[in-house]
Amino acid sequence: MAERTLKVTLVKSLIGAKESHRATVRGLGLRKPNHTVTLEDTPAVRGMIRKVSYLLKCEG
Repeated sequence: MAERTLKVTLVKSLIGAKESHRATVRGLGLRKPNHTVTLEDTPAVRGMIRKVSYLLKCEG
């Protein structure tokens, strides 16, 4: 069975974001604006993406 992945890009700066949201973005592996990572599609990752969705662009 093929692994499901999500492509996540940070599209907004973390300046002015809540500290917990900054930590969530770092936990996703994103470092600076326009940085893109490929992540496994798990419930935990989806929850993190939902929390900071206003900062991200997600392709799946």
